[in-house]
Amino acid sequence: MSNPEIGAKRLPSLGDMPADEFRRHGHELIDWIADYFEHIDDLPVLAQIQPGDLKAQLPTSPPQTGESMDAIIADIDRLIVPALTHWSHPSFFAYFATSTSAPGIFGELLSAAFDAKSMLWRTSPASTELEEVVLDWLRQMIGLDAGMSGIIYDTASVSSMHAIAAARERVEMRIREEGMSGRRDLPLLRVYASEQAHSSIDKGIITLGLGQRALRKIPTDKDFRMHVKALAAAIEEDKRAGFLPFCIVATVGTTSTSSIDPVPEIILISEEHALWLHVDAAYAGSAAVVPELRHVLDGCHRADSLVMNPHKWLFTPFDLSVLYCRHMDLLRRAFSLVPEYLRTPEQDKVRSGSDYGVQLGRRFRALKLWMIIRYFGHEGLAARIREHVRLAKLFASWVEESRDWAVMAPAPLALVCFRACPQLKNESEEASEKRLDALNEAIMHGLNATGKALLSHTKLNDKIVLRLSIGNIRTTEAHVRQVWDLLNEQLRYLHRPSEK
Repeated sequence: MSNPEIGAKRLPSLGDMPADEFRRHGHELIDWIADYFEHIDDLPVLAQIQPGDLKAQLPTSPPQTGESMDAIIADIDRLIVPALTHWSHPSFFAYFATSTSAPGIFGELLSAAFDAKSMLWRTSPASTELEEVVLDWLRQMIGLDAGMSGIIYDTASVSSMHAIAAARERVEMRIREEGMSGRRDLPLLRVYASEQAHSSIDKGIITLGLGQRALRKIPTDKDFRMHVKALAAAIEEDKRAGFLPFCIVATVGTTSTSSIDPVPEIILISEEHALWLHVDAAYAGSAAVVPELRHVLDGCHRADSLVMNPHKWLFTPFDLSVLYCRHMDLLRRAFSLVPEYLRTPEQDKVRSGSDYGVQLGRRFRALKLWMIIRYFGHEGLAARIREHVRLAKLFASWVEESRDWAVMAPAPLALVCFRACPQLKNESEEASEKRLDALNEAIMHGLNATGKALLSHTKLNDKIVLRLSIGNIRTTEAHVRQVWDLLNEQLRYLHRPSEK
Protein backbone atom coordinates (compact mmCIF):
# COMPACT_ATOMS: atom_id res chain seq x y z
CA MET A 1 0.00 0.00 0.00
CA SER A 2 1.46 3.36 -1.01
CA ASN A 3 2.14 6.04 1.55
CA PRO A 4 0.12 9.20 0.65
CA GLU A 5 2.69 11.45 2.34
CA ILE A 6 5.45 10.18 0.07
CA GLY A 7 3.24 10.53 -2.99
CA ALA A 8 2.56 14.15 -2.15
CA LYS A 9 6.22 14.96 -1.91
CA ARG A 10 8.47 15.30 -4.97
CA LEU A 11 11.45 13.00 -4.45
CA PRO A 12 14.73 13.58 -6.26
CA SER A 13 15.08 11.29 -9.26
CA LEU A 14 17.50 8.38 -9.02
CA GLY A 15 19.84 7.01 -11.64
CA ASP A 16 21.97 8.93 -14.12
CA MET A 17 21.24 11.98 -16.24
CA PRO A 18 18.31 11.26 -18.57
CA ALA A 19 19.35 10.18 -22.07
CA ASP A 20 17.74 13.14 -23.84
CA GLU A 21 19.49 15.60 -21.52
CA PHE A 22 22.79 13.75 -21.99
CA ARG A 23 22.43 14.00 -25.77
CA ARG A 24 21.59 17.71 -25.63
CA HIS A 25 24.48 18.65 -23.38
CA GLY A 26 26.82 16.27 -25.17
CA HIS A 27 26.19 18.07 -28.45
CA GLU A 28 26.62 21.41 -26.68
CA LEU A 29 29.96 20.39 -25.21
CA ILE A 30 31.33 19.11 -28.52
CA ASP A 31 30.28 22.43 -30.08
CA TRP A 32 31.88 24.24 -27.12
CA ILE A 33 35.18 22.36 -27.63
CA ALA A 34 35.12 23.04 -31.38
CA ASP A 35 34.57 26.75 -30.69
CA TYR A 36 37.34 26.68 -28.07
CA PHE A 37 39.88 25.43 -30.59
CA GLU A 38 38.56 27.68 -33.35
CA HIS A 39 38.96 30.81 -31.20
CA ILE A 40 41.79 29.75 -28.90
CA ASP A 41 44.08 32.36 -30.49
CA ASP A 42 41.90 35.03 -28.87
CA LEU A 43 42.62 33.72 -25.34
CA PRO A 44 45.67 34.68 -23.26
CA VAL A 45 48.09 31.74 -23.17
CA LEU A 46 49.04 32.30 -19.52
CA ALA A 47 46.21 32.54 -16.99
CA GLN A 48 45.76 36.21 -16.16
CA ILE A 49 44.78 35.71 -12.52
CA GLN A 50 46.47 35.96 -9.14
CA PRO A 51 46.83 33.10 -6.61
CA GLY A 52 43.53 32.57 -4.81
CA ASP A 53 41.36 34.41 -7.36
CA LEU A 54 39.47 31.31 -8.47
CA LYS A 55 39.03 29.92 -4.95
CA ALA A 56 37.56 33.23 -3.84
CA GLN A 57 34.78 32.84 -6.43
CA LEU A 58 33.85 29.27 -5.49
CA PRO A 59 31.42 28.26 -2.71
CA THR A 60 33.09 26.98 0.44
CA SER A 61 30.56 24.15 0.83
CA PRO A 62 29.04 21.71 -1.68
CA PRO A 63 25.52 22.20 -3.12
CA GLN A 64 22.78 20.50 -1.15
CA THR A 65 20.71 19.80 -4.26
CA GLY A 66 21.75 19.18 -7.81
CA GLU A 67 22.32 22.09 -10.17
CA SER A 68 21.48 22.29 -13.85
CA MET A 69 24.12 21.37 -16.38
CA ASP A 70 23.40 24.69 -18.10
CA ALA A 71 24.59 26.51 -14.98
CA ILE A 72 27.64 24.28 -14.69
CA ILE A 73 28.66 24.84 -18.31
CA ALA A 74 28.13 28.58 -17.87
CA ASP A 75 30.59 28.48 -14.97
CA ILE A 76 33.14 26.74 -17.18
CA ASP A 77 33.15 29.93 -19.26
CA ARG A 78 32.88 32.31 -16.31
CA LEU A 79 35.28 30.68 -13.83
CA ILE A 80 37.39 27.89 -15.28
CA VAL A 81 38.55 29.20 -18.65
CA PRO A 82 39.95 32.47 -17.23
CA ALA A 83 41.93 30.40 -14.71
CA LEU A 84 43.49 28.13 -17.33
CA THR A 85 46.94 28.28 -18.81
CA HIS A 86 46.09 27.02 -22.28
CA TRP A 87 48.47 24.20 -23.16
CA SER A 88 46.65 23.69 -26.45
CA HIS A 89 47.23 27.31 -27.50
CA PRO A 90 49.34 27.46 -30.69
CA SER A 91 51.54 30.11 -29.03
CA PHE A 92 52.32 27.90 -26.02
CA PHE A 93 56.09 27.46 -26.44
CA ALA A 94 57.03 26.67 -22.82
CA TYR A 95 58.37 23.45 -21.26
CA PHE A 96 57.72 20.84 -23.94
CA ALA A 97 54.88 22.26 -25.99
CA THR A 98 52.20 19.63 -26.45
CA SER A 99 48.64 19.44 -27.65
CA THR A 100 45.67 17.20 -27.75
CA SER A 101 43.86 16.35 -30.99
CA ALA A 102 40.29 15.64 -32.04
CA PRO A 103 40.65 11.86 -32.41
CA GLY A 104 42.42 11.76 -29.05
CA ILE A 105 39.57 13.68 -27.42
CA PHE A 106 37.09 11.21 -28.90
CA GLY A 107 39.21 8.38 -27.52
CA GLU A 108 39.14 9.92 -24.04
CA LEU A 109 35.38 10.37 -24.30
CA LEU A 110 34.83 6.73 -25.15
CA SER A 111 37.31 5.58 -22.53
CA ALA A 112 35.42 7.55 -19.90
CA ALA A 113 32.14 6.05 -21.09
CA PHE A 114 33.44 2.47 -20.97
CA ASP A 115 35.11 3.17 -17.59
CA ALA A 116 37.03 -0.10 -17.86
CA LYS A 117 39.45 -1.13 -15.11
CA SER A 118 42.09 -2.85 -17.19
CA MET A 119 43.86 -4.79 -14.49
CA LEU A 120 43.30 -8.27 -15.93
CA TRP A 121 42.65 -9.56 -19.42
CA ARG A 122 39.22 -10.69 -18.20
CA THR A 123 38.25 -7.28 -16.83
CA SER A 124 38.94 -5.66 -20.20
CA PRO A 125 40.00 -7.90 -23.08
CA ALA A 126 39.68 -4.96 -25.51
CA SER A 127 42.04 -2.77 -23.50
CA THR A 128 44.60 -5.53 -22.99
CA GLU A 129 44.77 -6.72 -26.58
CA LEU A 130 44.44 -3.30 -28.22
CA GLU A 131 47.33 -2.05 -26.07
CA GLU A 132 49.57 -4.87 -27.31
CA VAL A 133 48.65 -4.20 -30.94
CA VAL A 134 48.87 -0.40 -30.93
CA LEU A 135 52.20 -0.41 -29.07
CA ASP A 136 53.57 -2.82 -31.64
CA TRP A 137 52.39 -0.41 -34.38
CA LEU A 138 54.22 2.41 -32.60
CA ARG A 139 57.32 0.24 -32.17
CA GLN A 140 57.40 -0.31 -35.93
CA MET A 141 56.84 3.39 -36.62
CA ILE A 142 59.89 4.42 -34.56
CA GLY A 143 62.09 1.59 -35.82
CA LEU A 144 62.61 -0.51 -32.70
CA ASP A 145 63.10 -4.24 -33.14
CA ALA A 146 60.51 -6.87 -32.31
CA GLY A 147 62.41 -7.87 -29.17
CA MET A 148 60.97 -4.79 -27.45
CA SER A 149 57.51 -5.22 -25.90
CA GLY A 150 55.50 -2.21 -24.78
CA ILE A 151 53.30 -1.37 -21.83
CA ILE A 152 51.44 1.84 -21.04
CA TYR A 153 51.84 3.84 -17.84
CA ASP A 154 50.74 7.38 -17.09
CA THR A 155 53.98 9.39 -17.27
CA ALA A 156 57.67 8.92 -18.05
CA SER A 157 58.40 9.35 -14.35
CA VAL A 158 56.49 6.16 -13.63
CA SER A 159 57.80 4.36 -16.72
CA SER A 160 61.43 5.04 -15.79
CA MET A 161 60.83 4.02 -12.20
CA HIS A 162 59.47 0.67 -13.38
CA ALA A 163 62.45 0.22 -15.71
CA ILE A 164 64.88 0.81 -12.84
CA ALA A 165 62.89 -1.63 -10.70
CA ALA A 166 63.24 -4.29 -13.41
CA ALA A 167 66.97 -3.53 -13.62
CA ARG A 168 67.24 -3.95 -9.85
CA GLU A 169 65.43 -7.28 -10.09
CA ARG A 170 68.18 -8.52 -12.41
CA VAL A 171 70.76 -7.94 -9.66
CA GLU A 172 69.62 -11.24 -8.05
CA MET A 173 69.92 -9.96 -4.48
CA ARG A 174 66.41 -11.03 -3.36
CA ILE A 175 65.39 -7.40 -2.92
CA ARG A 176 61.76 -8.15 -3.71
CA GLU A 177 61.63 -10.75 -0.94
CA GLU A 178 63.95 -9.26 1.69
CA GLY A 179 63.98 -5.57 0.92
CA MET A 180 67.03 -3.35 1.29
CA SER A 181 66.96 -2.06 4.83
CA GLY A 182 68.82 -3.82 7.62
CA ARG A 183 70.95 -5.93 5.25
CA ARG A 184 74.70 -6.18 5.64
CA ASP A 185 75.08 -8.35 2.54
CA LEU A 186 73.79 -5.64 0.18
CA PRO A 187 76.33 -3.12 -1.12
CA LEU A 188 75.39 0.35 -2.34
CA LEU A 189 73.60 -0.07 -5.66
CA ARG A 190 74.57 2.49 -8.28
CA VAL A 191 72.60 4.11 -11.12
CA TYR A 192 74.31 6.47 -13.58
CA ALA A 193 72.70 9.34 -15.47
CA SER A 194 73.96 12.60 -16.90
CA GLU A 195 73.74 15.87 -15.01
CA GLN A 196 71.15 16.87 -17.61
CA ALA A 197 68.89 13.87 -16.86
CA HIS A 198 65.31 14.53 -15.85
CA SER A 199 64.51 14.85 -12.15
CA SER A 200 62.14 11.88 -12.48
CA ILE A 201 65.19 9.61 -12.35
CA ASP A 202 66.05 11.04 -8.93
CA LYS A 203 62.45 10.61 -7.79
CA GLY A 204 62.24 7.05 -9.09
CA ILE A 205 65.37 6.12 -7.17
CA ILE A 206 63.98 7.74 -4.01
CA THR A 207 60.67 5.89 -4.44
CA LEU A 208 62.40 2.55 -4.91
CA GLY A 209 64.27 3.02 -1.64
CA LEU A 210 67.69 3.16 -3.26
CA GLY A 211 68.36 6.63 -1.84
CA GLN A 212 69.73 9.67 -3.62
CA ARG A 213 73.32 8.61 -3.02
CA ALA A 214 72.67 5.66 -5.32
CA LEU A 215 72.43 8.03 -8.28
CA ARG A 216 75.72 9.24 -9.69
CA LYS A 217 75.43 12.20 -12.04
CA ILE A 218 77.88 12.14 -14.95
CA PRO A 219 79.24 15.41 -16.41
CA THR A 220 78.27 16.44 -19.92
CA ASP A 221 80.24 17.74 -22.88
CA LYS A 222 79.93 21.13 -24.60
CA ASP A 223 76.72 19.95 -26.30
CA PHE A 224 75.21 18.86 -22.95
CA ARG A 225 75.53 15.14 -23.75
CA MET A 226 76.72 12.54 -21.27
CA HIS A 227 80.53 12.37 -21.22
CA VAL A 228 81.26 8.74 -22.05
CA LYS A 229 84.80 8.65 -20.66
CA ALA A 230 83.58 10.12 -17.39
CA LEU A 231 80.88 7.43 -17.25
CA ALA A 232 83.42 4.64 -17.74
CA ALA A 233 85.72 6.11 -15.09
CA ALA A 234 82.84 6.47 -12.60
CA ILE A 235 81.85 2.82 -12.98
CA GLU A 236 85.40 1.61 -12.49
CA GLU A 237 85.84 3.83 -9.43
CA ASP A 238 82.60 2.58 -7.87
CA LYS A 239 83.53 -1.04 -8.44
CA ARG A 240 86.86 -0.50 -6.70
CA ALA A 241 84.96 1.06 -3.78
CA GLY A 242 82.86 -2.08 -3.41
CA PHE A 243 79.65 -0.59 -4.83
CA LEU A 244 77.36 -2.52 -7.20
CA PRO A 245 76.63 -0.68 -10.46
CA PHE A 246 73.47 -2.03 -12.08
CA CYS A 247 71.85 0.57 -14.34
CA ILE A 248 72.68 3.43 -16.74
CA VAL A 249 70.06 5.95 -17.83
CA ALA A 250 70.79 7.63 -21.16
CA THR A 251 68.64 10.54 -22.34
CA VAL A 252 67.46 11.10 -25.88
CA GLY A 253 66.10 14.65 -25.78
CA THR A 254 66.99 16.22 -22.44
CA THR A 255 64.50 18.59 -20.86
CA SER A 256 66.71 21.66 -20.85
CA THR A 257 68.16 21.43 -24.35
CA SER A 258 66.84 18.30 -26.15
CA SER A 259 70.43 17.05 -26.32
CA ILE A 260 70.93 13.41 -27.25
CA ASP A 261 73.31 11.27 -25.23
CA PRO A 262 75.69 9.13 -27.36
CA VAL A 263 73.76 5.89 -26.91
CA PRO A 264 75.91 3.82 -29.35
CA GLU A 265 78.97 4.53 -27.16
CA ILE A 266 77.11 4.18 -23.86
CA ILE A 267 75.74 0.77 -24.85
CA LEU A 268 79.29 -0.55 -25.21
CA ILE A 269 80.03 0.43 -21.62
CA SER A 270 76.77 -1.05 -20.34
CA GLU A 271 77.49 -4.35 -22.10
CA GLU A 272 81.09 -4.44 -20.89
CA HIS A 273 79.92 -4.18 -17.27
CA ALA A 274 76.63 -6.10 -17.73
CA LEU A 275 74.57 -3.05 -16.70
CA TRP A 276 70.96 -2.42 -17.66
CA LEU A 277 70.65 0.45 -20.14
CA HIS A 278 67.45 2.44 -19.87
CA VAL A 279 66.83 5.18 -22.46
CA ASP A 280 64.70 8.17 -21.52
CA ALA A 281 63.30 9.24 -24.90
CA ALA A 282 60.13 10.71 -23.40
CA TYR A 283 60.32 13.77 -25.63
CA ALA A 284 62.47 12.87 -28.63
CA GLY A 285 61.26 9.32 -29.14
CA SER A 286 58.28 10.59 -31.11
CA ALA A 287 60.61 12.26 -33.61
CA ALA A 288 61.64 8.80 -34.80
CA VAL A 289 58.29 8.40 -36.59
CA VAL A 290 59.87 10.74 -39.18
CA PRO A 291 62.08 8.49 -41.34
CA GLU A 292 64.88 11.05 -41.69
CA LEU A 293 64.89 11.63 -37.92
CA ARG A 294 65.00 7.97 -36.91
CA HIS A 295 68.71 8.39 -36.18
CA VAL A 296 67.80 9.99 -32.82
CA LEU A 297 67.31 6.42 -31.59
CA ASP A 298 70.62 5.11 -32.93
CA GLY A 299 71.92 2.43 -30.60
CA CYS A 300 68.61 2.02 -28.81
CA HIS A 301 68.01 -1.34 -30.50
CA ARG A 302 70.49 -2.76 -27.97
CA ALA A 303 69.01 -1.02 -24.92
CA ASP A 304 67.18 -2.98 -22.24
CA SER A 305 64.33 -0.50 -21.96
CA LEU A 306 63.14 2.78 -23.47
CA VAL A 307 60.39 5.22 -22.53
CA MET A 308 58.61 7.59 -24.89
CA ASN A 309 55.57 9.78 -24.30
CA PRO A 310 52.94 10.04 -27.05
CA HIS A 311 51.35 12.74 -24.88
CA LYS A 312 54.38 14.93 -25.54
CA TRP A 313 54.65 14.98 -29.32
CA LEU A 314 52.12 12.62 -30.85
CA PHE A 315 49.06 14.80 -30.17
CA THR A 316 47.73 12.43 -27.53
CA PRO A 317 45.75 13.83 -24.59
CA PHE A 318 47.65 13.61 -21.32
CA ASP A 319 48.43 11.07 -19.97
CA LEU A 320 50.02 8.23 -21.92
CA SER A 321 53.59 7.04 -21.53
CA VAL A 322 55.00 3.90 -23.15
CA LEU A 323 57.73 1.73 -21.70
CA TYR A 324 59.37 -0.63 -24.16
CA CYS A 325 61.26 -3.41 -22.41
CA ARG A 326 63.38 -6.28 -23.67
CA HIS A 327 62.98 -8.26 -20.44
CA MET A 328 59.27 -8.28 -19.63
CA ASP A 329 59.84 -11.35 -17.47
CA LEU A 330 61.98 -9.28 -15.09
CA LEU A 331 59.44 -6.45 -15.04
CA ARG A 332 56.74 -8.98 -14.20
CA ARG A 333 58.91 -10.67 -11.59
CA ALA A 334 59.45 -7.33 -9.87
CA PHE A 335 55.73 -6.57 -9.46
CA SER A 336 53.44 -9.55 -10.04
CA LEU A 337 51.14 -10.39 -7.14
CA VAL A 338 47.91 -12.28 -7.82
CA PRO A 339 45.60 -12.62 -4.80
CA GLU A 340 42.92 -15.29 -4.91
CA TYR A 341 40.15 -12.88 -5.87
CA LEU A 342 42.03 -11.95 -9.06
CA ARG A 343 42.80 -15.48 -10.25
CA THR A 344 41.17 -16.43 -13.56
CA PRO A 345 41.17 -19.58 -15.73
CA GLU A 346 43.03 -17.88 -18.60
CA GLN A 347 45.67 -16.07 -16.54
CA ASP A 348 48.56 -18.23 -17.78
CA LYS A 349 47.62 -17.67 -21.43
CA VAL A 350 47.26 -13.87 -21.46
CA ARG A 351 49.04 -10.76 -20.27
CA SER A 352 47.46 -8.77 -17.45
CA GLY A 353 48.69 -5.21 -17.05
CA SER A 354 48.55 -5.26 -13.27
CA ASP A 355 51.39 -7.82 -13.25
CA TYR A 356 53.79 -5.21 -14.62
CA GLY A 357 53.55 -2.33 -12.20
CA VAL A 358 52.41 -0.88 -8.91
CA GLN A 359 48.90 -0.11 -10.17
CA LEU A 360 46.10 -2.63 -10.01
CA GLY A 361 43.40 -0.80 -11.95
CA ARG A 362 44.52 0.75 -15.24
CA ARG A 363 42.73 3.13 -17.60
CA PHE A 364 41.88 2.24 -21.19
CA ARG A 365 44.61 4.55 -22.51
CA ALA A 366 45.39 2.55 -25.63
CA LEU A 367 42.08 3.54 -27.22
CA LYS A 368 43.01 7.18 -27.81
CA LEU A 369 46.42 6.32 -29.26
CA TRP A 370 44.82 3.73 -31.57
CA MET A 371 42.34 6.32 -32.83
CA ILE A 372 45.07 8.94 -33.34
CA ILE A 373 47.33 6.60 -35.32
CA ARG A 374 44.41 5.45 -37.45
CA TYR A 375 43.12 8.96 -38.12
CA PHE A 376 46.43 10.66 -38.99
CA GLY A 377 48.37 7.60 -40.17
CA HIS A 378 52.12 7.23 -39.96
CA GLU A 379 52.67 9.71 -42.78
CA GLY A 380 50.34 12.31 -41.26
CA LEU A 381 52.02 12.16 -37.86
CA ALA A 382 55.47 12.33 -39.46
CA ALA A 383 54.47 15.34 -41.57
CA ARG A 384 53.32 17.30 -38.52
CA ILE A 385 56.49 16.57 -36.54
CA ARG A 386 58.61 17.37 -39.57
CA GLU A 387 56.91 20.78 -39.81
CA HIS A 388 57.61 21.50 -36.15
CA VAL A 389 61.30 20.77 -36.70
CA ARG A 390 61.29 23.09 -39.73
CA LEU A 391 59.72 25.88 -37.70
CA ALA A 392 62.29 25.47 -34.92
CA LYS A 393 65.15 25.65 -37.43
CA LEU A 394 63.57 28.76 -38.95
CA PHE A 395 63.35 30.42 -35.53
CA ALA A 396 66.95 29.43 -34.77
CA SER A 397 68.06 31.01 -38.06
CA TRP A 398 66.45 34.32 -37.05
CA VAL A 399 68.30 34.18 -33.73
CA GLU A 400 71.61 33.40 -35.41
CA GLU A 401 71.20 36.24 -37.89
CA SER A 402 70.59 38.82 -35.15
CA ARG A 403 73.39 40.71 -33.43
CA ASP A 404 71.30 40.95 -30.25
CA TRP A 405 70.52 37.24 -29.78
CA ALA A 406 72.43 33.96 -29.67
CA VAL A 407 71.57 30.25 -29.85
CA MET A 408 72.93 28.66 -26.67
CA ALA A 409 72.73 24.95 -27.48
CA PRO A 410 72.37 22.66 -30.48
CA ALA A 411 68.76 22.42 -31.69
CA PRO A 412 68.43 18.95 -33.24
CA LEU A 413 64.64 18.82 -33.00
CA ALA A 414 61.94 21.38 -32.18
CA LEU A 415 63.40 23.08 -29.10
CA VAL A 416 65.57 26.19 -29.38
CA CYS A 417 67.61 27.48 -26.43
CA PHE A 418 68.58 31.11 -26.94
CA ARG A 419 69.48 34.27 -25.10
CA ALA A 420 69.40 38.01 -25.60
CA CYS A 421 72.98 39.26 -25.60
CA PRO A 422 73.04 42.87 -26.79
CA GLN A 423 76.37 44.64 -26.45
CA LEU A 424 76.83 46.26 -23.05
CA LYS A 425 79.17 49.19 -22.62
CA ASN A 426 81.86 49.70 -19.99
CA GLU A 427 81.06 46.69 -17.82
CA SER A 428 83.16 43.84 -16.48
CA GLU A 429 82.36 40.34 -17.73
CA GLU A 430 80.85 39.36 -14.38
CA ALA A 431 78.64 42.47 -14.24
CA SER A 432 77.67 42.01 -17.86
CA GLU A 433 76.56 38.38 -17.30
CA LYS A 434 74.47 39.34 -14.28
CA ARG A 435 72.81 42.10 -16.22
CA LEU A 436 72.15 39.83 -19.19
CA ASP A 437 70.61 37.24 -16.87
CA ALA A 438 68.30 39.89 -15.44
CA LEU A 439 67.48 41.15 -18.93
CA ASN A 440 66.56 37.71 -20.25
CA GLU A 441 64.42 36.95 -17.24
CA ALA A 442 62.65 40.29 -17.64
CA ILE A 443 62.09 39.66 -21.36
CA MET A 444 60.50 36.29 -20.59
CA HIS A 445 58.23 37.61 -17.85
CA GLY A 446 57.28 40.65 -19.92
CA LEU A 447 56.39 38.54 -22.93
CA ASN A 448 54.45 36.00 -20.87
CA ALA A 449 52.49 38.79 -19.17
CA THR A 450 51.12 39.91 -22.54
CA GLY A 451 49.18 36.66 -22.82
CA LYS A 452 50.15 36.43 -26.48
CA ALA A 453 52.72 33.67 -26.02
CA LEU A 454 54.37 31.61 -23.28
CA LEU A 455 58.06 30.73 -22.92
CA SER A 456 60.03 29.00 -20.18
CA HIS A 457 63.71 29.07 -19.25
CA THR A 458 66.60 26.98 -18.00
CA LYS A 459 70.19 27.52 -16.88
CA LEU A 460 73.11 26.48 -19.05
CA ASN A 461 76.67 27.10 -17.93
CA ASP A 462 75.21 29.24 -15.11
CA LYS A 463 73.44 31.53 -17.59
CA ILE A 464 69.72 32.19 -17.82
CA VAL A 465 68.60 30.82 -21.19
CA LEU A 466 65.17 31.07 -22.81
CA ARG A 467 63.52 28.03 -24.34
CA LEU A 468 61.11 27.94 -27.29
CA SER A 469 59.50 24.54 -27.79
CA ILE A 470 57.28 23.79 -30.77
CA GLY A 471 54.96 20.79 -30.51
CA ASN A 472 51.39 22.03 -30.86
CA ILE A 473 49.35 20.61 -33.70
CA ARG A 474 47.89 24.07 -34.40
CA THR A 475 51.14 26.08 -34.38
CA THR A 476 51.97 27.75 -37.69
CA GLU A 477 54.81 29.88 -38.99
CA ALA A 478 52.72 32.96 -38.18
CA HIS A 479 52.73 32.04 -34.48
CA VAL A 480 56.49 31.56 -34.51
CA ARG A 481 56.99 34.88 -36.29
CA GLN A 482 54.75 36.60 -33.74
CA VAL A 483 56.77 35.33 -30.77
CA TRP A 484 60.00 36.50 -32.43
CA ASP A 485 58.49 39.95 -32.91
CA LEU A 486 57.32 39.99 -29.28
CA LEU A 487 60.79 39.04 -28.07
CA ASN A 488 62.40 41.88 -29.98
CA GLU A 489 59.72 44.27 -28.80
CA GLN A 490 60.52 43.35 -25.19
CA LEU A 491 64.24 43.69 -25.86
CA ARG A 492 63.81 47.18 -27.31
CA TYR A 493 61.63 48.25 -24.39
CA LEU A 494 63.86 46.82 -21.64
CA HIS A 495 67.34 47.39 -23.03
CA ARG A 496 67.49 50.59 -25.02
CA PRO A 497 66.18 52.98 -22.37
CA SER A 498 68.90 51.79 -19.99
CA GLU A 499 71.57 52.51 -22.60
CA LYS A 500 70.64 56.17 -22.94
